[in-house]
Amino acid sequence: MRVLQIGAGGWGKNHTRVLDELGVLVGVCDPSDEVSERITKFHKGVFVYKTLDEAFRVENFDTVFICTPTVTHFDIASMCLNAGKNVFVEKPMVYDPIEGEALIKLAKVRGVKLSCGYIERFNPAVQQVKKIIDTKELGELLQVEFHRENQTVHIKDVGIIHDTSVHDIDTANFLFGNAPKRIFAHAGKYKHEHEDHAIIHLEYENGVAVITSNWITPSKIRNFTATFVNGVVTGNFLTQQITIHTKDNSVTPKVKFQEPLRNEIESFLKAVETNTEPLVTPRQAVDVSAIASIALDSSKEGKVIEY
Repeated sequence: MRVLQIGAGGWGKNHTRVLDELGVLVGVCDPSDEVSERITKFHKGVFVYKTLDEAFRVENFDTVFICTPTVTHFDIASMCLNAGKNVFVEKPMVYDPIEGEALIKLAKVRGVKLSCGYIERFNPAVQQVKKIIDTKELGELLQVEFHRENQTVHIKDVGIIHDTSVHDIDTANFLFGNAPKRIFAHAGKYKHEHEDHAIIHLEYENGVAVITSNWITPSKIRNFTATFVNGVVTGNFLTQQITIHTKDNSVTPKVKFQEPLRNEIESFLKAVETNTEPLVTPRQAVDVSAIASIALDSSKEGKVIEY
């Protein structure tokens, strides 16, 4: 497999590191001189291209990782899919669900893989909870509550719901196994141009998720609580530890720490190699974008909105 990465600044530099470690990265496309210098210094044998036209003209590759600003995702992904390339797009896939629908159709027509970077699915803490759900070890899942607070702001074009809350929207969908039926949200802005704090209530066929996100509080919090019929699981996204609480005792299973990004990238590459469905399907990625947009509408209108 030969991978071209488009955009390698910010979070993208971590993709560069992992893809190079896996031995699949052949080129990086980024107009930044700083990125070019970094790639040349730390990633021997990886070519750097300033423009997509140059990369497509010169480089031989079959898979693309897009780590550019979200507003550029649709145009770049469309170009790559049209060229018959497998495409991985950092989250969110798009802001506009209509654009997401177009990408889904295009990937299907071209017969290539399309996925999106919702990294928490690959966090060992979340994987453990998913296993508990699937085995019904604690009975049915009733509710999940997320706290993702004191997030460092990296973007300026949207607020916290599209940038941060989407992680937990996707994780809730993953744990409940479907998209919510009803959405209600309250958001506001205190220090930033767009909303910087939000509470989102998602009602599923089989349970409820409550998502609390903000860029305001002084302490960094990345916690979740999953309530089952026969127990409660508390977890930490950062330490990757969970504790299972039942009426008899509380147990913290020993878990080997893993890098979720590496798990995510390896999972997509395997889906390409084996021609199987990625863990994050493009339909699921578009659902997250749509739910985030509806949450914003719900907050503005002050009402529950059906999905």
